[in-house]
Amino acid sequence: MNPRYFPSIEGIADAERRLEEVIRVTPLLHNRRLSSRYRADVLLKREDLQVVRSYKIRGAFNKIRSLPPGLLAGGVICASAGNHAQGVALSCDKLGTRGTIFMPGTTPRQKIHQVKMFGKEHVEIVLAGDTFDQANAAAIEAGRARGLTFIPPFDDPAVIEGQATVGAEIHRQAGEPLDYLFVPVGGGGLAAGLGAYYRQVSPGTRVIGVEPAGAAGMKRSLEEGRVTSLDTLDKFVDGAAVQRVGELTFAVCREVLDDIVVVPEGKVCTTILDLYNYDAIVAEPAGALSISALDHYGDRLAGKRVACVVSGGNNDITRMEEIKERSLLHEGLKHYFMINFPQRAGALHDFVSRVLGPGDDITYFEYKKKTHREKGPALVGIEVQHPRDVAAILARLDEHHFSHKYLNHDPALFEFMVI
Repeated sequence: MNPRYFPSIEGIADAERRLEEVIRVTPLLHNRRLSSRYRADVLLKREDLQVVRSYKIRGAFNKIRSLPPGLLAGGVICASAGNHAQGVALSCDKLGTRGTIFMPGTTPRQKIHQVKMFGKEHVEIVLAGDTFDQANAAAIEAGRARGLTFIPPFDDPAVIEGQATVGAEIHRQAGEPLDYLFVPVGGGGLAAGLGAYYRQVSPGTRVIGVEPAGAAGMKRSLEEGRVTSLDTLDKFVDGAAVQRVGELTFAVCREVLDDIVVVPEGKVCTTILDLYNYDAIVAEPAGALSISALDHYGDRLAGKRVACVVSGGNNDITRMEEIKERSLLHEGLKHYFMINFPQRAGALHDFVSRVLGPGDDITYFEYKKKTHREKGPALVGIEVQHPRDVAAILARLDEHHFSHKYLNHDPALFEFMVI
């Protein structure tokens, strides 16, 4: 791959023409709630309303549609945590070619079902590894062995130019220039393409990349000055959980991104719930990333025109309990304790009456009675009305001599016992 590659306006225009037969031009909508909150004109690019409920169809179809007839007839292969897979699956169905799709074994069932639905009889799904990078390595090896054309999820000129069409649509729909454009970053394909387009047509627009804290590979690579693999990976924001960003995407992002904001996963969960409860928008974790970064800029957005890419809406309903839990923890409204209760009648009553405040609620309680012991351990989850309320709980635990350990600030123990 050419490290000097930079997406051209002509290449992006060619991609738009190819995509006319398969994608929707998704709306760019003013959001009243967010605009009021930040005293700005906040616009949401609704790629969650795309045919496959994410922007990934753009890069996948542009790449596959541009293949020579011989390679297209031979079939394609890819790896994806879900959205790229759906894009490849629909492309294979539309173009009548065979596709083999490798997905991590941890992929939500909802995304696997969607891939089967879009690809129909044209696709075969293979589950491999626990992360995208493991599935990707397996797909590359299988593609070489079977002579199939590999469709990269982000690190390819045709894929990047396909994703860049999101930026072309935003520019036309916005009319007047934007001051800020927030875009999620996983492997970097969308950020590179959109950023390159805006650098050429609206250089005054600040393009801000947004990554989850547990998978901030682009930020680390930019800090290191080279593509750098992450040592650990939080897979919760599965659409952006990439251990190693692309070489091409890194080179382009280094030129076109004005900033990278890293957002805690819990903050993303709060954004997902707010979008659902107040705006009737179903966003997946990666789809909520860009909006989650607005707090980071806060007052700097006042009076500005701001756009956020809602990159996808493929969220499995079975994840909502975890999303709510992570949100409460991030907001300081849920707290876990290991408490040694005296093994006598009335001990729990004493705890409730003496330790809990009027607005505190026990939402989790697991107790193990120990034979021939004076005390027995209980794992207790308490939801509070305000983050400051936990200080009073801790003070009353000490005052009434309840032996305890606070778990929220002990990541190893907390993840082992709670998550």
